[in-house]
Amino acid sequence: MPTETLEQLVMSRRVIVAVGAGGVGKTTTAAALGLAAAARGRHVLCLTIDPARRLAEALGLERLSSDEQRIDPARFASASLSLRGSLSAMMLDTKRTFDELVLRHASSPERARRLLDNKLYRYVSTSLAGTQEYMAMEKLVAVQRDARFDLVVLDTPPTANALDFLDAPERLVEALDSNAMRWILQRFETTGRAGVHFLTRSASLVLKGIARITGAGFLEAMAEFLGELNDLFGGFKERAHAVEAALRGPEVTFVLVTSPAPMSIQEVIFFSDRLAEASMPRGAFVVNRFHPPPAHAESPPVEADAASAIAASNLQLDEGAAARLVAAYADAVRLCGLDALHVAALSERAGGSVPVVRVPELTSDVRDLRSLAEVAEILMRGGI
Repeated sequence: MPTETLEQLVMSRRVIVAVGAGGVGKTTTAAALGLAAAARGRHVLCLTIDPARRLAEALGLERLSSDEQRIDPARFASASLSLRGSLSAMMLDTKRTFDELVLRHASSPERARRLLDNKLYRYVSTSLAGTQEYMAMEKLVAVQRDARFDLVVLDTPPTANALDFLDAPERLVEALDSNAMRWILQRFETTGRAGVHFLTRSASLVLKGIARITGAGFLEAMAEFLGELNDLFGGFKERAHAVEAALRGPEVTFVLVTSPAPMSIQEVIFFSDRLAEASMPRGAFVVNRFHPPPAHAESPPVEADAASAIAASNLQLDEGAAARLVAAYADAVRLCGLDALHVAALSERAGGSVPVVRVPELTSDVRDLRSLAEVAEILMRGGI
């Protein structure tokens, strides 16, 4: 038996990180978990770094901003929903989060301003590989300590980027503390601006060590940037490792979202293994768009049964309708059988220690609070 149900996790953890491949309903799941917790009395913040920005739509907002927006209780009342707690949402602003980090940890306001005004910093704070994911973790740690919220639900990018999310602190530190970076800083400190011109002539060698950083004219600003960053960097490295360690804490759990499709199952199993290797807690698997067995699947109807049902319902259908209904029913039975087979591999990997929550295929997309609440209750009762 699983050690904790998904509902128990939602009611006991301070951070839930939703991860999964694109198109499997991860954003909807994150929003539904937040809504379920708020309905049960928790004060919840949903934080997204998903560039599709679908969380706002699921929560009934026109758009998300980098400031948390508390969803008006009247929205829930109009959807016949009752919230004993509160629900807020926000979108990560990568540069703003990086700016706040610089202002908080620089040795003086003047050093902070020089770094913030540096051209290369403006590039690094928005475009360097790993920056968005790392700043999401920084923001997560910051809001985790915010007394206004007792649960933060983080909606991550699709799985490929979510893997970057796990590696972001180490990769960002490596990029900023590479041999090439240190060599550039040393050249600048010993030769002054002339060293920058030398770097420009020998850029092909340097770029091999910093291939992830590109952009016209960045070498000219790099030495000055590193000189200012050096003031911040010792503490920055320590903080990066502390942020990474925070994801292993007892207040945090990961919810892995997938569909029954074989490729999605394989992706979520791969990510689950990565979490286990990193000693990060797997809380639950959520399988969206699962096809349950149709009624009477053990004794499927024959064509005569379908024809009798059509006649009893006074339906005016064309010739051959009964045969097509029987064929459609057989297809539904096969589809649910395939879903069950694919999810069995996931259940086996979970080994009984991680709950597998199956959410059925819905008749329409989740576009409003009422339908989101329906998903929330399915999740809280452990699926179908």
